[in-house]
Amino acid sequence: MPNYLSPGVYIEETDTGARPIEAVGTSVAGFVGTAPDVAAGLNDAVAINNFSEFVRIFAKGGTQAGAPPLAAGNHLANAVYGFFLNGGPRCYVVNSPADQPIGTPGKDVDLLGSIDEIALIAAPGRTDAASYEALIASAERLGDRVAILDGPARAEDVEQMTRAVVVGDEGGKGRKSGLRPRDSQRGFGAVYFPWIKGQDALAGAELVAIPPSGHIAGVCARMDLQRGVHKAPANTAIYGALGLTQTIGRAEQNVLNPAGVNVIRSFAREGVLVWGARTIAPSASNWRYLNVRRLASMIEESIERSMRWVVFEPNDRTLWKSIRRDIGAFLTTLWRQGALMGATPEQAFFVKCDEETNPPEEIDAGRVTTLVGIAPVKPAEFVIFRIGQTAAGATVEQV
Repeated sequence: MPNYLSPGVYIEETDTGARPIEAVGTSVAGFVGTAPDVAAGLNDAVAINNFSEFVRIFAKGGTQAGAPPLAAGNHLANAVYGFFLNGGPRCYVVNSPADQPIGTPGKDVDLLGSIDEIALIAAPGRTDAASYEALIASAERLGDRVAILDGPARAEDVEQMTRAVVVGDEGGKGRKSGLRPRDSQRGFGAVYFPWIKGQDALAGAELVAIPPSGHIAGVCARMDLQRGVHKAPANTAIYGALGLTQTIGRAEQNVLNPAGVNVIRSFAREGVLVWGARTIAPSASNWRYLNVRRLASMIEESIERSMRWVVFEPNDRTLWKSIRRDIGAFLTTLWRQGALMGATPEQAFFVKCDEETNPPEEIDAGRVTTLVGIAPVKPAEFVIFRIGQTAAGATVEQV
């Protein structure tokens, strides 16, 4: 207490308001690949804010006097170009030697793992099982990002896309080999098939096959900024996509979609669209939709970052009330934005932090426990119109 020495009116400023929880960003990507200039920024995570900056740093060898021309069809360059073209605001790039496996300890994905703001990771064009495993394992371990995975450019038998490729068994070796990444039980990965065709980012008008992960990461960023992370990044155009390496129709997608393979399709009027919003979680999982996985990760990280003030506070009812107030206000804001399902906040979420979640033995152990439940919105993946006919005329029932 201040020491008051003379009569008078004294004003004290006290911090008694809520501590608002700020939503973390979800639009920054991290890419691993071999740059056009193979020696530029080798095994270092470099922040890139536009494609011109990427060219200056990672393709400078082709712009210097007397330097050989840059090779066309570089997957990393095309992915970064597609990311910014589709609305991505910022990314990190790790130039990894072509002969260095993705997942080498202390390299590539480990470098991206130390950067908190990254929410999407990809290794453009890497479709082998070891690369899939490195990306998925990193996303699962960190819990704050999702791996965007490229399927193969083509599949002669789309049934192969429903079976997981096995590490060290890409060639089959007497077994039926698959082409799909393994399941991620909590949905920390999404695979897209087939590749797109577009102008080469370095060679201009030349049309090349481009792995879609960079463009898809840009689509995710664009949806996040326009609608929010709760909006599924699907039924939207891929800017820069002029065609596909393989045409997929409804019959093929009927096989692929239940297996968690997001199909990129070409429509006569709309052009090339992302036509899937699933993760590689099992089909019965609560994490089978990409927007649900990313929304939950955003909520978890936002609460973790903004609630650090709780550490070492007196573990009593006052603290519990403050926790309920702050988290409740954050989730109410998300509900008002349409991210949570329910006619009222009570239907959309709950926050429980009281004597029941914090009995004496928990308090003695130095722990404060809060239970949070959310009802995320899920995409209208199947829109059904039931059309009937009566003597008075046709009737339509929308489901």
